[in-house]
This record gives sequence, structure tokens and C-alpha cells, in this order.
Amino acid sequence: MPRQHARVLVVGGGTAGITVTARLRRAGVTGVTLLEPSATHYYQPLWTLVGGGRAPMAASARPEASVVPKGVRWVRDRAVGVDPVAHTVATADSGEIGYDRLVVCPGIRLDWDAVPGMAPAVRSTPYASTNYLPELAPKTWQLIRGMRAGTAVFTMPSGPVKCGGAPQKIAYLAADHWRRRGVLGDIRVVLVLPTPTMFGLPVFAAELERVAARYGIEVRLSSELTRVDPDAREAVVTDHTHGAAETIGYDLLHAVPPQTAPRWLAGGPLADAADPRGWVEVDRHTMRHVRHPEVYALGDAGSTPNSKTGAAVRKQAPVVVRNLLDSLAGREPTASYDGYSSCPITTARDRMLLAEFDYAMTHTPTIPLLDTTHERRDMWYVKRYGLPLLYWRFMLRGLA
Repeated sequence: MPRQHARVLVVGGGTAGITVTARLRRAGVTGVTLLEPSATHYYQPLWTLVGGGRAPMAASARPEASVVPKGVRWVRDRAVGVDPVAHTVATADSGEIGYDRLVVCPGIRLDWDAVPGMAPAVRSTPYASTNYLPELAPKTWQLIRGMRAGTAVFTMPSGPVKCGGAPQKIAYLAADHWRRRGVLGDIRVVLVLPTPTMFGLPVFAAELERVAARYGIEVRLSSELTRVDPDAREAVVTDHTHGAAETIGYDLLHAVPPQTAPRWLAGGPLADAADPRGWVEVDRHTMRHVRHPEVYALGDAGSTPNSKTGAAVRKQAPVVVRNLLDSLAGREPTASYDGYSSCPITTARDRMLLAEFDYAMTHTPTIPLLDTTHERRDMWYVKRYGLPLLYWRFMLRGLA
């Protein structure tokens, strides 16, 4: 019998974990334990603006202790395994924790080793960076700010990634900065995307095509970064449609790694055996595991086929909590998630469009009177100030 036991064990104290625990506590649920190793909680959508010189890194971070809801027991440790038959989660240093119900939301793993040369390029050279790590986002801005001529390459990997618009956003922020400084004409900008279009919804794809054309960005569709030579400053880009590889010399590289479920989940008893990325296999509407009804998952590590964004978590969390309450009361799940997600795409230092959609890739705007399919200045203020306010004061407190 495990030394520790939780009525509800939540693995992961990021956006999903804190939102769920806050909602559980507001619903009066006791015996909630949060398993999370980090001392700092980040509002990650701000990192693109940090990399683009439009926000300070400090604005994205707060102590984890400040966001853990009152009445929740925080075990500051990390999960290393799960046994859904025994109803236990193994930790690195705190032994096993038993549970009646389990919510899995540990986030996503950045697989830097999947692309040869990528890790040493971004970590050890002064020519490459990424906004996907908090310690490197400020470096991105340093590179952009210091560039006057040459070639800049921005890449996105295939497969699901958190905030799928982020690899494009930083390219537009950089190009807008160079345009305002009068040096864009001396900089070749290459944007490498694995998708056949610039966005899954045609109305947004058309708008982003106009944005890229305005900046003179060369867009490589159905293509992917497959190798980096950090010493020679060369990026190998493979066109998956034609099987051709192109070597591009760069003076600035913004790289985004492929992403998977954390190692302790991938290949384990909760993962979808048919999916090499190892997402927790849940029903896409109820968010409950398809084989283990005591287990729920949401956020980046879940198998639901929506974009992995904080906006998706905001809609998933109430569904998970409602269905957890049903489960604890001996009822079948009654709440359903429709796949809603949104992607605020920054197209300039003061412009943004807001893509909102569901599982059917239907445009589902939450502000019907505003046309968010085109760049708007007011949407920029929503991105920079409104959404962080919604996050810290409402979402993490279980109020939105």
C-alpha cells in the first residue's frame, strides 16, 4: 500500500494542472494532491513577445507556490511512472502516491535530439535560439535586434507542438522590427513550415500569405528542418512533397524542436500504442482514458486532436472537472469538449489576428462582432495585456 494517497492526484502544475485543481477546490473537493517539481510557474504564450522584444521575461513568471490553490497538497517532485491497475504514480524521490482518480497533465517534452545539430546550435552558438525555452527567449531578441543583413531562418517541426502559431509569430515580429529599422531589404527571411498551407483554415491561411508577402518572406511549405551544422551555420531543409533537401546558410536561426509526451508516459500503459509520440489516450470529448476510467488527461500530453494551446486547456478543464465530479459520485460523464482552441497570431509589433476553431476546423469566434480573421491593433492589446490578465487572475483561480 502506498505511503501517500490522494482522492484526486493531479500530475503537472502548469496551466492545466493549476486550472483543474482550482476548479476542484471551488467545487468543494478535498484530498487533492498536486505533483509538480518546478519552483516557477510560467505564462508561456508571452515568450514569443519576449523573443520579439515586446515583453520582459519577468512578466511571464511567478513562484509556483503563489498559484497552487489553498487546500491542495503540493508534492514538489516529478512523476517517473504510472500503474493504472494498482492506481499508483511513482515519483523520483517521494515514493509512490496512490489515487482514487488521476488527472494527467505534465505538459510536453521538447525533443532536441530529434534534429541533429539543433541542440548545440541554439544552446552554444551566438547565431541560433528558440523561444521555446525561457532561458533562450531573451537571446532571440538579442539576435534580432543585432541583425542588419544576411539570412534568417525560422522553422517549425512536423507533428503537434505547443502553440502551433509561435514558430510563425516570431518570424513576423522579427521582419516587422527589421522593416521599421530600414534593414529588411538586406535580410533574406525564410520560414519553414511542415504543413501544405500556412494555416488549417483557409481564411487565416490567406491572411498569413498576405503578411508573409508584405515582408518578402520566403515560405517553404511541406518542409522541415532535418539537420543543423552549427559550426558552418547551415540548416538542411527537406521538402517532404518532393523529397529534396536544401542547404541554407544562416546568420540567424530560430528553431523549434519536435515534441512528444514525457518519457515516463510514452510507451507506458496510458499511451496510445499506435502513436509513437506517446500521448495519453483519452476519449476526445469526455477527456477520460479509454481503458482506465479512473484516469483523465488534458493539455499538451493528451491525445485529443486539437491544437495544444492554453485556450484549449481553458475549455478542457471544466469538462474534466465536471466529469470527475460525476465519476466521484458514481455517475457516467455528462460534460463534453468540442475541440475548441485558439491561436492569437502576432503579425507585427502592434497587430494580431485571432484564429479560433474546433475539432471540425470550423471558425468559432467568441467575439462575433469583431472580424478577427484580419490583422487588428485592438487584438494586439488583447494578446499583450488582456490574455495575461485573464490567465493570472481568473483562469488559474478556476474562474474562467
